[in-house]
Amino acid sequence: MDTNDAPVTLVAGGAGFIGSHLCQALLERGEHVVCLDNLQTSRATNVDDLIGHPRFTFVKADVIEKLPATVTALTRRITRVYNLACAASPPHYQADPEHTMLTCVVGTDHLLRLAEQSGARFLLTSTSEVYGDPEVHPQREDYRGAVSCTGPRACYDEGKRAAEAMALDFARLGRADVRVARIFNTYGPRMHPDDGRVVSNFICQALTGDTITVYGDGSQTRSFCYVSDLVDGLIRLMDSETVGSEPVNLGNPNEMTVSDLVTRIVALTGTTAQVDYHPLPVDDPRRRKPDITRAQTMLGWAPLVPLEEGLSRTCTWFAQELRQADRMPLLSVAAE
Repeated sequence: MDTNDAPVTLVAGGAGFIGSHLCQALLERGEHVVCLDNLQTSRATNVDDLIGHPRFTFVKADVIEKLPATVTALTRRITRVYNLACAASPPHYQADPEHTMLTCVVGTDHLLRLAEQSGARFLLTSTSEVYGDPEVHPQREDYRGAVSCTGPRACYDEGKRAAEAMALDFARLGRADVRVARIFNTYGPRMHPDDGRVVSNFICQALTGDTITVYGDGSQTRSFCYVSDLVDGLIRLMDSETVGSEPVNLGNPNEMTVSDLVTRIVALTGTTAQVDYHPLPVDDPRRRKPDITRAQTMLGWAPLVPLEEGLSRTCTWFAQELRQADRMPLLSVAAE
């Protein structure tokens, strides 16, 4: 990155699945981007194409620790802070629940204080998991959720709820200009093949001819948003002058069953793999669908990429990944 006085955007968790797409989009907008990531669950290869860009800097560091000098030295130039730092898939965030909770709480505190010192606008990426296994459907931002504070998902669910509380307290006290996005299921290229989420699981199993593993009976629902749509929503939220005191749902309201998702991926890949059913994990939500009225009204945002198109792009990307990892896919992907 150059050493002039150009404004800087900090993206914590910028080497992750969503974070890397966000960094790329911000660079395309002409922003100077500092990507901060500890690479615990993200991958350096996600930002390989950005390394060497004159307006991009990668800093390996953990937000639960004191922020490194390479970041604090830029304090007076930092105008925007995106906090995407946290493992987001259950197998990953449950592998080290203490670190997950500390990332949500201590990490958010560190980044909020940086935003306070720099006068930067701050955006927290929260999650639809704050609604728990919802008793209200679809989920609106004023729904307070049905979350287990003692179960195996609590490190993430309660961590994000605490992060929201802290961010909005900073806003109420006038210490930072805050935005909170509640992200629903997102998919697309650069998902980790082993992250345990349904889209990546089903696609990889279908491409390699493995048994497709469904947890529960397949009747539980999700709403899947393609990553480019989600990134557009995050940038619009950060840019917005009218949203700041309330969380905003970002997701695709096109609800479908997990069984329907399997059917679509089977059709795309032509797999003959069998489907194997396992018990539903503890506290796994049975229904999930965002009410995006607030995002539509205040941001002019709605997802645009059709599911079939997004799944086709994602299948193609995973097929290439599997070849590079010597996990040769047995199947090709149907054309869009």
